[in-house]
Amino acid sequence: MTAPEITVATPKDREHVITSLVAAFTKDPVLRYLFPEEATYPQYSAAFFGHLFDKRVHKGTIWTIEHGASVAIWEPPAAEDEWPDDNLAAQLPADALARVRAYDEAVHAALPAAPFWYLGVLGTHPDNAGRRWGHAVMKVGLDRAAADGLPAILETSNPDNVEVYRRAGWEMVHAFTEPLPTWVMRQSIR
Repeated sequence: MTAPEITVATPKDREHVITSLVAAFTKDPVLRYLFPEEATYPQYSAAFFGHLFDKRVHKGTIWTIEHGASVAIWEPPAAEDEWPDDNLAAQLPADALARVRAYDEAVHAALPAAPFWYLGVLGTHPDNAGRRWGHAVMKVGLDRAAADGLPAILETSNPDNVEVYRRAGWEMVHAFTEPLPTWVMRQSIR
């Protein structure tokens, strides 16, 4: 089997990346906590993922396969996370924005103070599930973290993902329950 081509996302990939992530996270606990209504989930989650894409695309830390069919959005160390910005606030109702802020505050309180690479989003469009593309795009960020001599951190609210990440070399370092159960995981320098 030929290894998939992994590329750095560009602004031209935005729509495909967002479409893939909206589809990939349809049943994800945190996305459904943030945007619980079936009728508005596509619109609000697209605004959310668009916000994350726009914040990071010019940093060259969004890696994709097929320009968005599988996506890893990484945040480099020491990055300022201005969250949420006016653009996102204008696209979400007050209750959804309050949930985004509450979850973001809980995550940031659980993150280490020392520098690290942060895997903020990892998703593959369901049409491409099972190809291990998520592992492939994740590995690029892990290699970058290792080259910098830094650990990698992620958080997941999906209990099924904890074991998947463990098998990929991640270890749990923290968990919290509010506003919803979430596990913070670390992969040390390889």
